[in-house]
Amino acid sequence: MCEDARLIANHRVHVVPAVLALANPPWQQDVWLDPSAFESLDHVFHTLFDDFCDADEPERFLGVSLRTEEEVARMRELGIALNAAAAQAPNDTDEEYLQSPSWPKVVAVAGRLAQVLVANDLKELAALHEST
Repeated sequence: MCEDARLIANHRVHVVPAVLALANPPWQQDVWLDPSAFESLDHVFHTLFDDFCDADEPERFLGVSLRTEEEVARMRELGIALNAAAAQAPNDTDEEYLQSPSWPKVVAVAGRLAQVLVANDLKELAALHEST
């Protein structure tokens, strides 16, 4: 595996699950609202805004954690939706986010992004398989 492919794989192993979690309300209720669980919405925010992407300015992550311009555009949409939900959660609690009027849009945008991310990863996997 070339170094570029290794870099993107190392980033996407964090980004894709974070986006999938945002697209899955039952997961959010079962995991994020459980104080004993490791994952929280804060973890997702750090993954998508600080550690493995920048949902506010995702263009610079093209070729790092995002594969295509479509992924960049959808990640930007997700960043906007997450920021809108954050504005409606004054105490910054997971419960407030999940109850905010903007949260259904976060889930919908994350669902569309998840479809694109997974489809692109499957295309990449198929291409790797064909090259062997």
